[in-house]
Amino acid sequence: MNLKEYLTEGLNKCNIQITEEQTEKLLLFMDIVLRENKKFNLTAITDEKEFIEKHIIDSALSIKYIKNEGKLIDIGSGAGMPGIVIKILRGDLDILLLDSLNKRVNYLDNTIKELNLNNIEAIHQRAEELSHDDEYREQFDYVTARAVASLNVLLEYTIPFIKKEGSFIALKGSKGEEEIEQSKNALNVLSCKIIKNHKERLPYSLSNRDIIEIKKMELTNKIYPRKQAKIKKAPL
Repeated sequence: MNLKEYLTEGLNKCNIQITEEQTEKLLLFMDIVLRENKKFNLTAITDEKEFIEKHIIDSALSIKYIKNEGKLIDIGSGAGMPGIVIKILRGDLDILLLDSLNKRVNYLDNTIKELNLNNIEAIHQRAEELSHDDEYREQFDYVTARAVASLNVLLEYTIPFIKKEGSFIALKGSKGEEEIEQSKNALNVLSCKIIKNHKERLPYSLSNRDIIEIKKMELTNKIYPRKQAKIKKAPL
């Protein structure tokens, strides 16, 4: 099975259909990541088929729970997963990629240009600082984050960006239920609730994935997020 078939069949098994153009762009994105990996240390996965399943398909699972068009911010974008994958699959979304390392933001900028993507940009800033800026605070319909931090910590970084009634889509491994249990106080303090922990499975390795869908019910108290040191020392 060639790489194109491996990608499209894998997504089909996850009930995601894509166009020829999207397939080509996703494979080009993989090529860019693997090429730039030598400079930026973007991923430990360098086998192409493993990359397709554990990065591209894994990231693509999130689009099943992004129902409407709107603005999305991807926190801790790193190599561009899931943010760039989402953009390729959902061109109707206006996407902001946020990363705290300037060299990764430069890489993201160059990748966006090479893929010829529109209405997507990368910004160099820390989430706990940017979300206190009125230009960004409570301005997004969706927030995504993948492999960034535990859910109770992640909620404080992400929820302030979301509009009331907006959604946080947290891409997790197989321990989502444990993280939800540990996040009850954070969910209460930040006025949001779990809509559902969607149980997914990668198509070839059959590894389990939890996509946790969280809805913001009320505007966020201005004291959140706190400084990074406080979040680390005393998570909600």
